[in-house]
Amino acid sequence: MHIALREVHDSDLPVFFRQMNDPEALRMAAFVPPDPADWDAFTTHWQKIRTSRDVVRTILGDGDVVGSTAVYGDPGEREVTYWVDRAYWGKGVATAALRALLTEVTDRPLYARAAADNAGSLRVLEKCGFERSAHARGFARARGEVIDEVVLHLAG
Repeated sequence: MHIALREVHDSDLPVFFRQMNDPEALRMAAFVPPDPADWDAFTTHWQKIRTSRDVVRTILGDGDVVGSTAVYGDPGEREVTYWVDRAYWGKGVATAALRALLTEVTDRPLYARAAADNAGSLRVLEKCGFERSAHARGFARARGEVIDEVVLHLAG
């Protein structure tokens, strides 16, 4: 599968919304908005990040929208994030997309966070050069409980 990144189009938002409301994906991501099913909050959030200085991209797999990825935050504290449609998990999509994003965004250091039990996401981050640097605990809305998370960093 050919993976490419491009600017986010308005037509991508309904796809992202559907992807974000997959119950299994929500549970795995753990740290999600208060109400992922709130379309108005979702579009307000996307309008804000699309007009910010953050780097936000649509992930295309063979030309189809399969997810999104971004680098956001203040210099020196910027974080990466990605969301890939569950149908594409385990197929190298997140790794290829993150590698492409890291080529485009050369700021370092960069950080990432993942639920400690999200082995797939941790593997993606480590394949892309991120190293585990800390552990934290936080309230995971998608699970309704405080869980362990791993903080990773990518040095310059």
